[in-house]
Amino acid sequence: MLHLYCGNGKGKTTAAMGLALRAAGRGKRVVIAQFLKGADSGERLALARLPQVTLLPVPDAVKFSFRMSEDERRSEAHRYQDLLKLISRTARGCFLLVLDEACAAVNTGLLPLEDLLACLDSLECEVVLTGRDPAPELMERADYITSMEAVRHPFEQGITARDGIEF
Repeated sequence: MLHLYCGNGKGKTTAAMGLALRAAGRGKRVVIAQFLKGADSGERLALARLPQVTLLPVPDAVKFSFRMSEDERRSEAHRYQDLLKLISRTARGCFLLVLDEACAAVNTGLLPLEDLLACLDSLECEVVLTGRDPAPELMERADYITSMEAVRHPFEQGITARDGIEF
């Protein structure tokens, strides 16, 4: 089944990682791939301690897509093509696959939707996709769709992302 955690509110990645934690707690094999994110996130640091969880590699840091040069965009797009190949190999036999910010990678033009759909077609596991504004094709395929709505956020008052809360 395909789960989609989307919307403009906080909690998409948190929900996906919570499901990964639940599956790992039941002894299920989990694979997590992240797009547009670096290695410094609390959930990644915690999940790395669990033997049931495989975290696919990410760079130490990633720029926001709108701050990337054309060369950096090409490099990231190439990295995502390689990541899709790694996902296809690594996710064989897993129970749950999390593709964190895959929707955002598609929206920014760094990950072609057709390539993501082909990857999804090759999988035989539960899959979670996160990110804002999922493509209609992803919405049509999803068995679960949960939309996080931003009602209020400290960022609106100038408070930046906080360690342990937003990352």
